[in-house]
Amino acid sequence: MFSLFKKENNNIPPDVKSIRDQLLRFVKEQLQQWEGGEGGNIRFLHLYINPADEEKELYEAAAYKSEEARLKEEVQRIADDYAIDLPADWQFEVYFSENVPPDAVVAANLAAALLVRSGSRKPAQVLSAKAFIKVLHGEAEQELYQFDSDSGRINIGRDKKVQAGDGFYRENWVAFLATSQHESNRFVSRQHAHVEWDGEAGVFMLYADEGGVPPRNKVKVRPRGGEAVKLQSTHIGYTLQHGDQIILGDSALLEFGITP
Repeated sequence: MFSLFKKENNNIPPDVKSIRDQLLRFVKEQLQQWEGGEGGNIRFLHLYINPADEEKELYEAAAYKSEEARLKEEVQRIADDYAIDLPADWQFEVYFSENVPPDAVVAANLAAALLVRSGSRKPAQVLSAKAFIKVLHGEAEQELYQFDSDSGRINIGRDKKVQAGDGFYRENWVAFLATSQHESNRFVSRQHAHVEWDGEAGVFMLYADEGGVPPRNKVKVRPRGGEAVKLQSTHIGYTLQHGDQIILGDSALLEFGITP
């Protein structure tokens, strides 16, 4: 069994109803991060399930494996109860698999994990891309940062090389100057956000890091002609599109773009 799904105790849910209740409670906890009108930015919910062999039939029944639409209906009712305005075209998939994306949120006492995707996704046949981040407000080491799908994780934060809370050092690719007197720089965290290439979806994803989610500072994205989206979790990424503006903290402002 894939290690993500190892339980910390042996309190195995005794029946189908209990498992289903816990699955839906887990989904509800993740969806609550999107209250306040931000649920309209959700495009995909992917639920990954990988129980032990002796639990497999229970989990399959709990997830309505033979009636896939029923679990989506349950999730929609949860969203409606909490005024999470999911878009009409949102998609829900259940995978019985041990292959779980690294950014999925793992349930504490269930053999399950959930991946939430926001924004619009490009076709998966996009195998590589070049992009840039331009500093519009605030003072960074450079005004323009260029990278591509092979560049790895693009860390964004204050100062070039910083020590994280776990004691390890982190190097910020997009580095706001710690010595700057620019007012915006004061509200940029050392570990504020990062951008990663999602090879499966063919898109660049923006994630808030520990210093960029409440109750610390914030990360917001405003697409062209759209409403601003707040990143509330380090686990839930935002699909970047050309022309997106990214606000860090109070007013440091970046622009993301795709290079032709």
